[in-house]
Amino acid sequence: MGHGGTVIEELTADHREVEELFAKIEALPPVHEKRKQYADQATIALVRHSVAEEEYLYPAVRSHVVGGEALAAKELADNEGTERLLKDLEGLGGEDPAFDHILTSLIQEIRTHVRDQEGNLFPRLDEALPQPVLAELGDKVRRVKKHAPTRPHPASPHKPPAVKLVAPGIGLVDRTRDALSGRGKVKD
Repeated sequence: MGHGGTVIEELTADHREVEELFAKIEALPPVHEKRKQYADQATIALVRHSVAEEEYLYPAVRSHVVGGEALAAKELADNEGTERLLKDLEGLGGEDPAFDHILTSLIQEIRTHVRDQEGNLFPRLDEALPQPVLAELGDKVRRVKKHAPTRPHPASPHKPPAVKLVAPGIGLVDRTRDALSGRGKVKD
């Protein structure tokens, strides 16, 4: 969850972590119980990642990148679509026929998101901000991920300052539910 480095390095490491989970899912046959467990792990990572983006990355993009308002708005819209897919996936068992369909859509959407961020947004942010500011943003992102929700909440706010106010409380409830249910753990 906390990888270190600048905001770009931190979020890129998140991308790699989620891609590893997707590769594990894709290597398993359909209806294998670990597919759901890996999907839960990916959901946890993606929700935390999205909250961090919404609290710190997108405001920085809006403020410092030329054309940043439109770029951040597009990214937020993408996050909302991802969150809807995550919510749909959350309620399904791995044996449900819709599970693989939604999971495939999610994986495609996330891979597109990663290509867009790493090929466009991150280089533009890297040009716009000095390394010490990017490092400070990386620290903030790591801190917020520790307290962020772990489940999709499409009806909750997605823009500062509201997201900063509600995310920690929702995160506490989510982490408690996860601990009690064992969600996010892969059984050997």
